[in-house]
Amino acid sequence: MLLTVLLGGTSSERNVSLASGLRMAAALREAGHTVRLLDPATGVIDASVEELWRSRSVGAAPPSVGELAALKLNDQTPMLPTHPLVRDAECVVLALHGGQGEDGTVQALLDVAGVRYTGSGAMATAIAMDKDMTKRILVHAGVPTAAWRMTPVDVDVAIGALALPLIVKPNREGSTVGLTIVKQREQFEPAVAEAHRFDREVMCETFVPGRELTVPVLAGVALPVGEIIPVKEIYDYECKYTPGMAREEFPADLTPEQTAQVQRYAEKAYVALKLKGCARIDFRLNPEGQFYCLEANTLPGMTALSLVPQSAAAAGVSFVEFCDRLVQDALR
Repeated sequence: MLLTVLLGGTSSERNVSLASGLRMAAALREAGHTVRLLDPATGVIDASVEELWRSRSVGAAPPSVGELAALKLNDQTPMLPTHPLVRDAECVVLALHGGQGEDGTVQALLDVAGVRYTGSGAMATAIAMDKDMTKRILVHAGVPTAAWRMTPVDVDVAIGALALPLIVKPNREGSTVGLTIVKQREQFEPAVAEAHRFDREVMCETFVPGRELTVPVLAGVALPVGEIIPVKEIYDYECKYTPGMAREEFPADLTPEQTAQVQRYAEKAYVALKLKGCARIDFRLNPEGQFYCLEANTLPGMTALSLVPQSAAAAGVSFVEFCDRLVQDALR
């Protein structure tokens, strides 16, 4: 089958996307597909550039604002519907993370082109990327989520409603980019300013202490639950993409009842948000045994350190088989 993998892009998660896309391309070729690579920011990726990028690591920090601004000057995303690698593909495999790749823009453009693609549709992707909208839907669907307020909000009102410590983060970002744990009142305004560097909308959220859990869902069915144990207080960008900065356990050490409950919550979130393909639903389990849904990721990472491939492996599904199933699900 003739496939085109979209990777890279101009979001703060560009380096993660490159690592995901290159790994998926290799797996899909092993599955017998013909695979081309297209970066909306720089164009077609030939074999020499692909080999160069394979030798690079994701890094401990995202690209700088200046680097991303330079890429955006020549962004080719609006031309995707007419690009030969998109037009001629039997299926477009989405390995983009954040930005236009995960806010529904690219999905809408592919709908215009009449091309099938992996993952959720434009509307579901846009809603899931918006943490405020996601939480509103989760509450309606009966999936517990931490209390939150959107800025602008007075610091005393935020602390009174959410208590300290609290989380301040961009409303539409991933990989914990721009996120701060606010432990003291004087940290609040600088944290909001930091989040505003990445998004015009900022969320303040109750900090949920406890265990970090994740539940991948493939075609509506929850995969094995995983637990993430970072060396730092939170599972931030550095912990996610630097070897040795976090330990992942699949399946998580939960009781059968806890496992079934969090998988039910993940499947309910998947349905309520109208997701498709593979999504990853993240949770916190507090010391009292209550689950809180943090967010839904419609295009989760597929790097060598990413969580979804580890969950699939725990279910007995190889990465090659998993990537092929994403394509087959899109074609159905």
